Amino acid sequence: MQKTRINHQIQAREVRLVNEDGEQVGVYSLSEALKLATEHGLDLVEVSPNANPPVAKLIDYAKFRYQQKKAEQLQKKKAKKVEVKTIRLSVRISEHDLDTKAKQADGFLEDGDLVRVELRMKGREQAFLDIAEKQVKNFHSKITVPSRIEVPIKRMGNTMGMTLAPSK
Repeated sequence: MQKTRINHQIQAREVRLVNEDGEQVGVYSLSEALKLATEHGLDLVEVSPNANPPVAKLIDYAKFRYQQKKAEQLQKKKAKKVEVKTIRLSVRISEHDLDTKAKQADGFLEDGDLVRVELRMKGREQAFLDIAEKQVKNFHSKITVPSRIEVPIKRMGNTMGMTLAPSK
């Protein structure tokens, strides 16, 4: 994170001055802007250092930091956390149960979550990988929400799985 420059840390010769309410005051030399800040009992805070000339705001620095912190918290709060939802299948799952789980996966994908599809194989089922893979593909074909395969079908021990992500 870039440190905000205040008062004498500002290196530009002239700055575009903005008051506390966000209204533009004009372009001042740095010394005039600093004098104006001390007259009002405020700090000169560099808001936009990359602009030409840089934008500086007349504001109490503690208040400025408080506003920045609140804005960051609000941004963090609005950010969507992507969860990975798991749906477990079996080789001998009935067609109706498969439809129900597909509807559940549709709901997860609509919410913007990733869906991890796991098919557990027990005992002799592990010898028939083609049937297990066909079952996972059958499940994927039943999903109605537009999605893309994030992690393709692969076997991990006695589990065959893939991960789906919502299409944007």
